[in-house]
Amino acid sequence: MEMHNTSSTDFTFMGLFNRKDISGLLFLIISIIFFTALMANGVMIFLIRTDSRLHTPMYFLLSHLSFIDMMYISTIVPKMLVDYLLGQRTISFMGCTAQHFLYLTLVGAEFFLLGLMAYDRYVAICNPLRYPVLMSRQVCWMIIAGSWFGGSLDGFLLTPITMSFPFCNSREINHFFCEAPAVLKLACADTALYETVMYVCCVLMLLIPFSVVISSYARILTTVHHMSSVEGRKKAFATCSSHITVVTLFYGAAMYTYMLPHSYHRPAQDKVFSVFYTILTPMLNPLIYSLRNKDVTGALKKALTRFKGTQRVAEVF
Repeated sequence: MEMHNTSSTDFTFMGLFNRKDISGLLFLIISIIFFTALMANGVMIFLIRTDSRLHTPMYFLLSHLSFIDMMYISTIVPKMLVDYLLGQRTISFMGCTAQHFLYLTLVGAEFFLLGLMAYDRYVAICNPLRYPVLMSRQVCWMIIAGSWFGGSLDGFLLTPITMSFPFCNSREINHFFCEAPAVLKLACADTALYETVMYVCCVLMLLIPFSVVISSYARILTTVHHMSSVEGRKKAFATCSSHITVVTLFYGAAMYTYMLPHSYHRPAQDKVFSVFYTILTPMLNPLIYSLRNKDVTGALKKALTRFKGTQRVAEVF
């Protein structure tokens, strides 16, 4: 059924649903994750925009992280779910190019933004008196602009080169979306030079932001360790550990995909690692970074109370 109206330039995904015995369960799980991610990130953006108590640099950056996550997961998962329902697995050459560009741009922006958000936390905890100056509104906009610029540069640089290679007769991508390593396996030309360039780009986009994250949280934990309040130390350690876990999952899975030598890669493992940073992370980010925060839960309760009050007024009239 999936081969009807297939052009010679179309690609075919092997996908995640190629095992019939668990395909239905996988479809259900990924659907739940997708809609949870959209709802959690959407709620975060709404609360940050509407509650004046959340008009701070940290939440300003978090609202943009939520926006990136919503866009990011939406470039991959909806097509995958719709294709499963329609019984098809193909994507056009232009569709693959667009997906590849959007994916690289958005994931690149998130790499940079997460690193700079760790710096924000470092300044807030280690240099609180200078925080208003070091994290002014202008600096926040520069962080957002820099993140988008870095991601867009990656997308504009790598996408045209990736999609300009001649592809062999077999146009079957052993993956669930148009990710560069999986697409390059179909190329008939020598891709060694390009892969070296891509490796250098990944060092800049992965190792540098990840190093900023690790060094920032190391300084934070050192500062927290010297806090006099035992309760404060426990709370700070719990918050930092959850943040580091999610960030390590995100960067670690991406490093495996783009920086590990080909001899260590297996298609099944590649799909699992890609799921971690393309599907799971957009759901985990708002849950770990924000919705566990007292300020956010307070804003959510306030919004729900206001909504219930509006409903009662509507019922009276």
